[in-house]
Amino acid sequence: MNWISNVVPPKIRSFLRRETPENLWVKCPESGQLVFHKELEANLFVVPGSGYHMNMSAKARLATMFDGGTYDEISVPEPLPDPLKFRDEKRYVDKLKDARAKTGLQDAVKLAAGRIEGGEAVIAVQDFGFIGGSLGMAAGEAVITGLEAAILRNCPFVLFAASGGARMQEGMFSLMQMPRTTVAVRRLREAKLPYIVVLTHPTTGGVTASYAMLGDVHIAEPGALICFAGPRVIEQTVREKLPEGFQRAEYLRAHGMVDMVVPRHEMRTTVARLCLLLTRAPRPEPAEAPAAA
Repeated sequence: MNWISNVVPPKIRSFLRRETPENLWVKCPESGQLVFHKELEANLFVVPGSGYHMNMSAKARLATMFDGGTYDEISVPEPLPDPLKFRDEKRYVDKLKDARAKTGLQDAVKLAAGRIEGGEAVIAVQDFGFIGGSLGMAAGEAVITGLEAAILRNCPFVLFAASGGARMQEGMFSLMQMPRTTVAVRRLREAKLPYIVVLTHPTTGGVTASYAMLGDVHIAEPGALICFAGPRVIEQTVREKLPEGFQRAEYLRAHGMVDMVVPRHEMRTTVARLCLLLTRAPRPEPAEAPAAA
């Protein structure tokens, strides 16, 4: 018997009961460790004990990459919201509304321009929280718009990839984003501007088969799953046990598929250094130290 609900009057009961936010504690998928959400957020969503890199929202990612956390958002033309009038358990337009309410984004890719350690850059971030970061018409249009913005600004383009693949609710329209983005990457290359790709967990399917693997430099976050088809599907197909760590960032670096594996705390400095090297730009003057009191 719960004496609070059965004995205590309702008005007093409201003072005794405290509502606990659902996301107050976060469980590490790797170690099972419980981490206070604010502590995890302050640590760039890297679990302090295990070093596991949790998914990071597009807004949080952009804030950590740009100097002072300030940047200019780049608007993206909005395509047809539901070209196939798709419906499974619920209508596709309703899924889009739910994802927009949950993430605060219009679609899976968010674009921004600003400075990284003094150097200008355009950054595109795929948010896995928006229907699994899936590639649809809006996401493809955002990547293309970001590449074109980098050409207009004559600066590097940095992409943070996180996706479950093409968006099935858009059928062939989503698959067409693979060649469209590939052509846009080629235009950036013709302009002799750097294209840096950061592969986060997970990056799979049509995204891996197109613009995510066309960078001049490929960086991966520790432990990220990077593949076209997942290990479970491959094991069922070939009927063999796969090597330990197969398709993870460290395995792919050892086999030449990615150039480096960089922890999230070092990502901003690493990307800034690569932008300087690839553009042959002079190193920005360090900020003056504050005067002593």
